[in-house]
Amino acid sequence: MATRHLARSIVLQSLYEWDFYGCKSGQAADNVKSVKTGLTKIIERNLQEFGPGIDEPEFVWRIADGVIKNFDNLNKIIERAAPEWPLSQISIVDRNVLRIGLYELLFADPEEVPAKVAINEAIELAKNYGGPNSGKFINGVLGTVYKEMKK
Repeated sequence: MATRHLARSIVLQSLYEWDFYGCKSGQAADNVKSVKTGLTKIIERNLQEFGPGIDEPEFVWRIADGVIKNFDNLNKIIERAAPEWPLSQISIVDRNVLRIGLYELLFADPEEVPAKVAINEAIELAKNYGGPNSGKFINGVLGTVYKEMKK
């Protein structure tokens, strides 16, 4: 598994656990310090367990930090791009794959992560960790956002 794909997988696993145990909308923006403390512990553990010796641990931290800093904005974008799917009805895996993909698509350095790479990586995460239709769902939502970006 490529280093950056592994890094994204670790971020996804960490966000999944954080979300599963009670991340609430608004919590990230209102309480960034405690959110980061809890998520930091999860990421540190997952890096040790699943990515010892990973080449770019800072890439993991950059994505996680970007998702948390833009958390509420990312959720709003998901709600606009998939209006028939309330955020609470989207699976935890798909919800967090979308957050990672949208962060990379909209807020990350496009020289480091081109838009098509961000979309393809999110689709691969969805296929690996989500349900049978996750890849199509992620592709549809990110494709919608990408088309809006181009306008």
